Amino acid sequence: MEFETIRYAVSERIARLTLNRPERFNAINPTLSAELEAAVAQANRDDAVHVIVLEGAGQGFCAGFDLKDFAEGDSPWNQDMPWDPLIDYRMMKQFSERFQSLWRSHKPTIAKVHGHAIAGGSELALSCDMTIMAEDAKIGYPPARVWGCPVTGMWVYRLGVEKAKRMLLTGDVINGREAKEMGLVLDAVPAAQLEARVLQLAQRMSGVPKNQLMMQKMMINLAYENMGLATTQAMATLFDGITRHSPEGVTFREHAARAGFHEAVRLRDSGELIPGSKPTPPRL
Repeated sequence: MEFETIRYAVSERIARLTLNRPERFNAINPTLSAELEAAVAQANRDDAVHVIVLEGAGQGFCAGFDLKDFAEGDSPWNQDMPWDPLIDYRMMKQFSERFQSLWRSHKPTIAKVHGHAIAGGSELALSCDMTIMAEDAKIGYPPARVWGCPVTGMWVYRLGVEKAKRMLLTGDVINGREAKEMGLVLDAVPAAQLEARVLQLAQRMSGVPKNQLMMQKMMINLAYENMGLATTQAMATLFDGITRHSPEGVTFREHAARAGFHEAVRLRDSGELIPGSKPTPPRL
C-alpha cells in the first residue's frame, strides 16, 4: 500500500511507521490518522512483522492536531450556536479509534519520541504499548487548559489519579527525564542513544513468537478495558467537543481568528485567566 503521510518499512521482523509531514511537524490531519490505522493493519497482516515502531520524521515526533486552520477558519470543530455535540463526537471518535489501532494492534507497538509529542501527538505516543523518549524531548497536553480534552484517556491509565490530574489540570509540558520519573514513559535516554535503545527493546521482543506476543498483550489490555477504558474514552470524546463550545472555548477561537492561532496559544499557556471566564453566580 502506498501512503502520502506515512513512511512504511520492514526489516528484521520490525515494522517502522514514520509520521511523514515534517514541514508541519507531523501534525495530525484526517489523511495521516487514516493512513496510520491502515499502516498498523498492514503490519498486523504481515507474517514477517513481530514488532511495530512508531516515530516521526524531521524535528519531532508529532506536534498534535493541525489546528491552525481549524482555529482560524471554518471547520466542523467551529459550529455556530446552538451546536450539535454529535457532530464533534463522530469526528473525534474516528480520530480516537484510529489512534487506538496502536493499542488494539495484536503486535507490540513502541513510540520513539524525539522533539515534541504535544496534545494529539502525546495521545499517539501513549496509545502505544511502550514509549521511549529522548531526555530533552517534550510531552504534554496544553489544550487541557482550554479547547481540548484527551480523547483516548491514556493519561490516567498510565499515571494514576494524582499525577494525571497534575498534568491535565495544568496543561504543563514536561521533558523525557521528568516523564520517566513520573512513570508516564518506559524510558528516557540521551537523544544520541534513542535509536539504539528503541532497537534494543524491539529486537528483544522480535524473537518472541507472534502468538505469544498477542496473548500477553491481549491479557494485559483486557485488564484495562475491564476497568472501563471504553467508557472513559466515550465521555472524554464528548467533553472534547464541549471544550470547543464553552464560553472560554468560543473566546479562544474568536481570538485565534483575530490575532492568529499562535497568539491564542501563547495566551492560553501564559498562566493568565482564560478570557471568557465568568464569575459563578451566588447560590440562592
